[in-house]
Amino acid sequence: MELQDLHHITSDFGQTEKEMPVMFIGHGSPMNGISDNAFTHALGKMGQGQALPQPPKAILVISAHWLTKGTHVLVSPQPPTIHDFGGFPEALYRVQYPAPGAPDMARATKELITSVKVVEDDHWGLDHGAWTVLRHMYPQADIPVYQLSIDYYQSPGYHYKLAAELKALRKKGVLVIGSGNIVHNLRQISFSENAQPYDWALSFDATVKDRLEKHAFTDLVNYQQLGQAAMLSIPTNDHYLPMLYILGMINSNEDIQFTYEEIQNASISMRCFQTAMP
Repeated sequence: MELQDLHHITSDFGQTEKEMPVMFIGHGSPMNGISDNAFTHALGKMGQGQALPQPPKAILVISAHWLTKGTHVLVSPQPPTIHDFGGFPEALYRVQYPAPGAPDMARATKELITSVKVVEDDHWGLDHGAWTVLRHMYPQADIPVYQLSIDYYQSPGYHYKLAAELKALRKKGVLVIGSGNIVHNLRQISFSENAQPYDWALSFDATVKDRLEKHAFTDLVNYQQLGQAAMLSIPTNDHYLPMLYILGMINSNEDIQFTYEEIQNASISMRCFQTAMP
């Protein structure tokens, strides 16, 4: 691909006056999709004008629930709502989030990534890492949404570096959301949403907050070196990796704003953050 071809592709986005923030959202239990609690109220505020310089032209979600071999991008013009969970109340399975897709934006995003081959996918939809969050942020479902998968066969450093290739989206009106959880240990979970958090969950959540404030992102990429609390908090890193995509898109001069802090179900960090508005 020639340089002029890339310029033509990215110009399809349309330049925005201000750079869009990037967000990490701890989505937690699928039940948050229909819950009325402090977390879902906070999500509603994240989608409002004071959190963003302008309404998004499209939303790209990098979700813990789309794990693939290789990197895929969702090009469906009308992605279905995926109920990728079991054992929950029937009301949750009836929820639909009928946002339009963004196939042109998705294909342009594919062209931005030059380090690896990106596969176009029109079979996936909006998994619960996307729609349980977006239905509170944008309940009218009128903003185009697409997803980028996580190649689960790659290292944390791979994902952090890949994210840098997506930075141009921020100046093209795309709101990029990483959806996962910093602390996510289902083996230790309590069925009570308001259960007392484990000490190790509180400790690691605080460690991550500290490193975020200091822009010590390399420490967070190499989380295995952060001690026993990290290992208990991240028994598998599927929910942690979306955060690394967001870190890879943050500029060195940007402050980080924490938009929600809580531990749900004793072992799930609901911490959310975004780059601060200037």
